[in-house]
Amino acid sequence: MTPFYPIGTPGQPWGEDEKAQWLASIQRQRSYRDEVLSKIDALRERFDIEQYGALSYDSERYPLFAIKSRDWQPERPKVLVTGGVHGYETSGVQGALAFLDTTAAHYAGQFDLVVLPCISPWGYEVINRWNPQCVDPNRSFMPDSPSEEAAAAMAYVAGLGVEFAAHLDLHETTDSDQTEFRPALAARDGKPFDVSKEGIPDGFYTVDDSERASPAFQKAIIDAVRQVTHIAPADENGLIIGAPVEQEGVINYPKKSLFLCGGMTDARYVTTTEVYPDSPKASPEQCNLAQIAAIRGALDYLLAQ
Repeated sequence: MTPFYPIGTPGQPWGEDEKAQWLASIQRQRSYRDEVLSKIDALRERFDIEQYGALSYDSERYPLFAIKSRDWQPERPKVLVTGGVHGYETSGVQGALAFLDTTAAHYAGQFDLVVLPCISPWGYEVINRWNPQCVDPNRSFMPDSPSEEAAAAMAYVAGLGVEFAAHLDLHETTDSDQTEFRPALAARDGKPFDVSKEGIPDGFYTVDDSERASPAFQKAIIDAVRQVTHIAPADENGLIIGAPVEQEGVINYPKKSLFLCGGMTDARYVTTTEVYPDSPKASPEQCNLAQIAAIRGALDYLLAQ
């Protein structure tokens, strides 16, 4: 067992005092405006940009944007790409933006795309999984959500009034999951944290939806990504993050019942991507390229159907 998290009392869930103590310990480490908004602005000549809200923590600093293909047509399949639900997962944000900048034009006229590249900009700046209320946005895609990040994204997507063929939610797993975020979660909930229980997969994998599994779709993504970076192996028990491996690099979660971002639409094809930027066999740039390859693999699969 690891030493208890420095905030709170072992065995007791956090109250408002502990949450305030946690928030006071958080510091801004990078700029949403410089690293994200500037890249969104650079796409304005090629895409439709829509502001769908702003975070109340600082509405001027944290506007929320969606990026859409131009000239939507009713007959075209609609594809949703989301990134930055967990703000600290950098390649989800930067991979989505890089796809739009370098690759999306290849699919012009074949899909209508909508991309929410950074759902949690406060989390992006402070490099954290939670929002300021110690709420995980990626467990909050539910009615009356406790996360305004999740609520704003859900409202915007629902307001589009379209059926999505696919939804790709771009994530990554870092060493800080083991050193910070999982211990913080255990402390917040008054539970012990066992560092030996669950390691971090070394490589790329996807999370399918156990309630609408699409194994061939996942395989197409894995096959595309393996051209860019390595695929995460199963552990000695045949698991990845505690879940059975359904095929190479693929596990299943019930996305809607866990209130995950990947469950917010009824799309037939859904995946959550996961890369590992702290791997000795990968770089942050490779992780961005893996996210692009995952989107390409998914779109190419849809085109072949």
